[in-house]
Amino acid sequence: MPVLKSVLLAGGGTAGHVEPALAVADALRATHPRVEVTLLGTATGLEARLVPARGYPLMTVPRVPLPRRPTPSLLTVPGRLAGAVRAAGQAIEQTCADVVVGFGGYVSVPAYLAARRRGVPVVVHEANPVPGVANRLGARLTSFVAVSYPDTPLPGARLTGIPLRPAILTLDRSPAAARAARVAYGLDPDRRTLLVFGGSQGARRINEVMVAAAGTVTGAGVQVLHAAGARNAGEVTAGLPAGLGAPYVVRPYLDDMPSAYAAADLALCRSGALTCAELAAVGLPAGYVPLPHGNGEQRRNALPTVAAGGGLLVEDSRLTPGWVESELLTVLGDPGRLAAMSKAAVGSARPDAADRIVDLIVEAAQIRRRSPPRHAAR
Repeated sequence: MPVLKSVLLAGGGTAGHVEPALAVADALRATHPRVEVTLLGTATGLEARLVPARGYPLMTVPRVPLPRRPTPSLLTVPGRLAGAVRAAGQAIEQTCADVVVGFGGYVSVPAYLAARRRGVPVVVHEANPVPGVANRLGARLTSFVAVSYPDTPLPGARLTGIPLRPAILTLDRSPAAARAARVAYGLDPDRRTLLVFGGSQGARRINEVMVAAAGTVTGAGVQVLHAAGARNAGEVTAGLPAGLGAPYVVRPYLDDMPSAYAAADLALCRSGALTCAELAAVGLPAGYVPLPHGNGEQRRNALPTVAAGGGLLVEDSRLTPGWVESELLTVLGDPGRLAAMSKAAVGSARPDAADRIVDLIVEAAQIRRRSPPRHAAR
């Protein structure tokens, strides 16, 4: 009897949770073609669009964000969480999941709790150097914990890196591929290209600075592909000065990030864990602008690549049009430095992360086979 028949992957809300889950789904499908792979998310998160588009079934739970600070809404969490746990339990039973894999965020908490109640093994993947509430809980319920940074403080963790989809790992960034990608975005096929993005929602600081720097950047002959966020794209477009010296293409969101990476010579972006892992894997140098809020995890995400020489780091408050001109345009004007940074970025990547997590899933499933779950068998 095969060890693996069904796996439930819990990840939702942001690309940082959804994309690693989809990368593991792809790796499972490649190595275990008969396994049933289902994703657990919400009806309103990014997963509602991305998961079906990638050909996987999506089951949903109610969205129950956990407040970071004591507020009146904290009192409503237990009741709402109970409903989410019930929904997660139904998903486990309907899919007959052998293993539940969580990637953090509010979707993972009910999945972890529902799996524990049913005796279904749990695998946890933490993308950030500092784990969130969900994965701190999940790590207490399992011995199968994967992390992306060697100093992540979770007990018994195994270093795997961040799982990336095949489209990233096999991306062609040759000159011919770059020209084709630029044409597809309405850009000049032969100009140096700066890719600007701030995560799935955009980044206001990056948007404002790039609007102010647009004249200088394009005047230097550099064209821009800018994902400004769905709420901000119109404002960015309206703010651009007339008569720019090179193409400046604004998009609300980039559904096909691999093609955007292929088009670019350099990126300006936030430093979410997934972003840092993808840019390292494809060898695209970047200027990283960590979010100024939270526990400083975004700065720590970028440090390995920056220390290797594959990127630049600038604090949010220090990102100015002057920095863009003195730092990014200097790099873009030096082909030798760009090539060296690209090589250094690739050296910090972990391309086998998804396969390592699949190995953990198989190991967890073997334990389940030796100790059958309490809910009804197939």
